[in-house]
Amino acid sequence: MKPEHSRRNFMKTSAIITGGILTSPFVLPKAYAAPDNHLKLALIGCGGRGTGAVFQAFETGHPIKLVAMADAFRDRLDGSLKPILDKYGAEKVDVPEERKFVGFDAYKQAIAEADVVILATPPGFRPSHFEEAVNQGKQIFMEKPVATDAAGIRRVLAAAEIAKAKKLNVVVGLQRHYQSNYRETIQRIHDGAIGDITGGQVYWNDGGVWVRERQPGQTEMEYQMRNWYYFNWLCGDHITEQHVHNIDVANWVKQGYPVKAEGTGGRLVRTGKEHGEIFDHHVVTFTYADGSVIHSECRHFPGAANRVDESFQGTKGKAYLSAGNHGNLSDWKGNAIYSHNRENNVNPYQQEHNELWDALFKGEYKFADAENAAKSTMTSIMGRYATYSGKVLTWEEALNGKVDLFPEKLAWDASPKVLPNEDGYYPHAIPGKTQVI
Repeated sequence: MKPEHSRRNFMKTSAIITGGILTSPFVLPKAYAAPDNHLKLALIGCGGRGTGAVFQAFETGHPIKLVAMADAFRDRLDGSLKPILDKYGAEKVDVPEERKFVGFDAYKQAIAEADVVILATPPGFRPSHFEEAVNQGKQIFMEKPVATDAAGIRRVLAAAEIAKAKKLNVVVGLQRHYQSNYRETIQRIHDGAIGDITGGQVYWNDGGVWVRERQPGQTEMEYQMRNWYYFNWLCGDHITEQHVHNIDVANWVKQGYPVKAEGTGGRLVRTGKEHGEIFDHHVVTFTYADGSVIHSECRHFPGAANRVDESFQGTKGKAYLSAGNHGNLSDWKGNAIYSHNRENNVNPYQQEHNELWDALFKGEYKFADAENAAKSTMTSIMGRYATYSGKVLTWEEALNGKVDLFPEKLAWDASPKVLPNEDGYYPHAIPGKTQVI
């Protein structure tokens, strides 16, 4: 499977992401044609992000009813349902006991109950959940990243093609594509405001995230799923789970995907048993087809300087972007070309739902985000492969890698593929020794 690096192919994907109608509209079920009726929503993955996505769906103002929920853990489902029900009540929430689905196969049952699904479990499950939603013909919002290894990416890419054929809207939570400062600034970059992009730097450096301690009586499978951020089959490491946002912006600006990656990383300050197998820092050089290089850096160092933003250099000037609504372009003499108005910008988490649900209630087929999301996720995975192995990897080598991180069996008494030693520590990658593909 070869990546599509050309400007023409990427611009086709970019048009999809920014909301261009692709083909003839799909037809909403007749039962929902009247304005006082509703579309049925199912939530798959009842953590904070999934709960927030339901809030954002409801805040669009459209007639939507949450009718089913699914999670591996009943306490997570209950903890999500309560604030949703408390705020919106029975008018928007109808999830009786028989539509609360718990366990590894719960997603199949919940998806079957709905017209539209939110997929927000830990990303290791995303390929199978996305496949199921596509096979059942549902409209889809799914969170990033969309996989944790190349095997999962290949599944998502295949399902994305089926979704297009079925005219299923798919919006992915790479929300910078729905943020006005990114849209307006990057459009100007693509229009040539700073010339050809020759290089750039993208960062997600902060102090890290939560840790969930092992509890008495937990099986290894339950512990890893509760503490999912620190295991690659579930999370993909923070270069994929978080830094994919910034890497995706680099691909968007470059209008393509890198052909090569090399880098370094390791575990310096986050080295406890509870920190599983992931690194706490990655530094990667991504090389694109035109020879330009993007520097990618992410780290979780408590107490160190934080930085989450993107900078790019062109033949005629430079750009600076951030989630804080910055969008600045200037020439090499320091003269301003464009400065985004940071006031009164719509929250991009809300905007992606506004646009999706508007399209659904108009009966439009507008969004096919899955392909780009898969390729940007693959870019981050290629970066992880480079830092874990210490090798220079091409896109083709990484995408066609044979290593599959997912457990052979999903059951509470089954074993994930990475297990602790007798002292409770997990093996982690050793650059120069670890095989990643």
